[in-house]
Amino acid sequence: MNLNLKTDLAQINTSIKLSCGEVLESFELKYETYGKLNSSKDNAILICHALSGNHHAAGVSEEDNKPGWWDNMIGPGKPINTDLFYVVCLNNLGGCHGSTGPSSINKKTRKHYGSSFPIITVADWVNTQKLLMDYLSIPFWKFVVGGSLGGMQSFQWSLQFPNLIKNSIIIAAAPKLTAQNIAFNEVARQAIMKDPDWCDGDYLNQNKFPDKGLSLARMLGHITYLSDDSMKKKFGRDLRETELKFNYEVDFEIESYLRYQGEKFVSNFDANTYLLMTKSLDYFDPIKDFGDKLKTRLAKNKSNFLVISFTSDWRFPPKRSKEIVELLLDHKKDVSYAEINSSGGHDAFLMENEDYFDVMKNFIVRSRCA
Repeated sequence: MNLNLKTDLAQINTSIKLSCGEVLESFELKYETYGKLNSSKDNAILICHALSGNHHAAGVSEEDNKPGWWDNMIGPGKPINTDLFYVVCLNNLGGCHGSTGPSSINKKTRKHYGSSFPIITVADWVNTQKLLMDYLSIPFWKFVVGGSLGGMQSFQWSLQFPNLIKNSIIIAAAPKLTAQNIAFNEVARQAIMKDPDWCDGDYLNQNKFPDKGLSLARMLGHITYLSDDSMKKKFGRDLRETELKFNYEVDFEIESYLRYQGEKFVSNFDANTYLLMTKSLDYFDPIKDFGDKLKTRLAKNKSNFLVISFTSDWRFPPKRSKEIVELLLDHKKDVSYAEINSSGGHDAFLMENEDYFDVMKNFIVRSRCA
């Protein structure tokens, strides 16, 4: 059946004060929709993307003829069934795929924002998603769904706008980053900022690009998204050629793969956006941010929650998801939890897995009429 994919650009003329204190008078949000909003306007689902994601979550894009990053999850008859739901996915503010961000032109200076673009937090994203919800005349979200950084946004929605979300699906996420995760992000940022073509973030205005630094950052990040078992199964210690070269060029298949991933990423992502996204991850700590107000926020929330983790995810392991579950149970929330057996590492939330998909389908079907 027809996915009914539509791509559009929302011009938001409502000013927004960001967590950092700066104010954006207006901004644009690129988004895609799938399915149709019903007459009762009670079938809308918000999809929140992770660090390197964007608005193109499903179907084949007319822009690049490529399938969406969650095409196996969203569509007719799929776990997030577009025959039944109106699905919205946007490129978050600060992104580099059509929404206002560091690579956009600042109307005041007529130059690229670059590193002058303010750092955005998960709370800021949720505020802008609320503005998009209003723009689309959607009264509330039936589900807010996301994996990794997207899952953190779903959790934030349940606290920030507890009356505007009916179900929260939080996949491969954590209530905050560990010191180790912050460390990985800092090494990635340093790889970018030490590139001689970074130019203090002003590279686009100087017709340069820190591609070497961004490529290294992506290579590092990609290692953390995979598991040891998945790398062993896919690459092992296989050589590119029959003999060792005894130099510093590519010997092993895993080296070739990582270099390819880094080079591919550079062609369609902005370095300043990568810096911004990793900082947003680092700053995420809603339990601390809400403080004494957390109990009140959770008391107001009537959502059902589904929390999913994966056994081989060492970046956000199951114990981190269980922290979210325990918090919600302590406040007497309706929580379902599933720990999925998978060798896919952190990226398992993007992969096909029968158990994972069954859990998603069953929760969505059960919650649809609730």
